[in-house]
Amino acid sequence: MNKVWKALDDPTRRRILELLRSGPRSAGELGAEFDMSAASMSHHLGTLADAGLVEREKKGQFVYYELNTTVFQDLLEWILAMKGQDR
Repeated sequence: MNKVWKALDDPTRRRILELLRSGPRSAGELGAEFDMSAASMSHHLGTLADAGLVEREKKGQFVYYELNTTVFQDLLEWILAMKGQDR
């Protein structure tokens, strides 16, 4: 869970996740949305993948990223469980 929080702590990574809500995108398509180097984008995508928030699939020469909704469901369940402990 710590990796998830670390990944979500960065506004660039949160924006990447927002972009992926519309469906899978290649690393190049995602990179075109930001003013940063390919190495920086790769770092952000790697952090999201390491946290399990995105899944990646290589198709030919391109790597496509998509949301891993299972992790988001787990995160939401954890948040709701914590809210329930307040009572």
